Amino acid sequence: QVQLVESGGGLVQAGGSLRLSCAASGRTFSSYSMGWFRQAPGKEREFVATISWSGGNTDYADSVKGRFTISRDNAKNTVYLQMNSLKPEDTAVYYCAGARGLYTRINEYNYWGQGTQVTVSS
Repeated sequence: QVQLVESGGGLVQAGGSLRLSCAASGRTFSSYSMGWFRQAPGKEREFVATISWSGGNTDYADSVKGRFTISRDNAKNTVYLQMNSLKPEDTAVYYCAGARGLYTRINEYNYWGQGTQVTVSS
């Protein structure tokens, strides 16, 4: 079992930056790939980024490539999402999730946090 708690969301102007954190409980955190997803009002939840258990492999949605960076610190049981050059269309609730492999599909993820709101003003 892995429990996930996101933090770091907030209100930022377009062009600004935020860093989201996801703290995990459970001794098996380092064996899971971790992902970030987001859901905007009236839209389906979508993939943002994922990182392998070792941190050696990552994947990103095209919409965030070059702007967002996912990383993890297994010693701290934490995964991060550094978001730069934010745009109003990045406004959403951001969720972290855990899976047994490096996936982009939502249904491959077994564990989910409660989400953190990111609002980007124009």
